[in-house]
Amino acid sequence: MRRYCLLLLLSTAWMMGCENDEQKVNAFFQKKLGVDEADTIESYISQAGQLKAKLTAPVFQRFQDSTSRIVLPRTLHVDFYDSLKNVESKMDALEAYYYENKNMVYLKDSVRVYNSKGDTLFCKELTWDQSLGKFFTDKFVSIHTADMIMYGEGLSAPQDFKTFEIYKITNSEIRINQ
Repeated sequence: MRRYCLLLLLSTAWMMGCENDEQKVNAFFQKKLGVDEADTIESYISQAGQLKAKLTAPVFQRFQDSTSRIVLPRTLHVDFYDSLKNVESKMDALEAYYYENKNMVYLKDSVRVYNSKGDTLFCKELTWDQSLGKFFTDKFVSIHTADMIMYGEGLSAPQDFKTFEIYKITNSEIRINQ
């Protein structure tokens, strides 16, 4: 009996003597975020076996947590192809976020979309819905064509950028070709 009492007393003293740093314990049990990184990527996007686009970027980061997303923090360029694999439009931006579960890309900072005719869209933010093959924004836009420059708030356009709709035109200028 004495032996058990001594053993109980020692184990109690040992457990009371152990002290853990609360921050270290919390850090140990905190969920770790999985991040995949790559440099100089080239990605091909297809739908139903048809090549739709080629994306290039110097840095690629894929975050795997509750919302899986891909971040392209240092520029990206996309070439969009028609059914004959000819480039029909191009897109550039300084930063992009792709949310896999939504099939949406949010483009930020110095966004530019241009088509084979040279019509060019400039804006600070643009959403690319890959499922619908459309661009849209509710922010300020500037569109430059061969004979006109248009400014407005908000836009919707197919990714081939052959047509577009500015929601609220704020100004336009007619260019005179010389």
